[in-house]
Amino acid sequence: MKTMTFNELRRVKDNLPEGSVRRIAKELDIPVETVRNYFGGMNQCTGDNCGIHIEPGPDGGIVILDDPAILEKAFIILGENEYKITSI
Repeated sequence: MKTMTFNELRRVKDNLPEGSVRRIAKELDIPVETVRNYFGGMNQCTGDNCGIHIEPGPDGGIVILDDPAILEKAFIILGENEYKITSI
């Protein structure tokens, strides 16, 4: 379980290079809409429940992530981008 503000979560998503949402979905074998919903997308009709709980509050509110796997993949991609690492 991971807790952060909603705005922090959005900053992670906003800093991901183009195509990252699809890459995360492919690597975790989950629907793209599930990844979008995880980062605050509002298309609840498609994609699976992604285990994100938002409580109102400052800085966009508090987000509790049941499973940080998507967030961890995002951090890996951000690290690759920051350090110009190429995935194998």
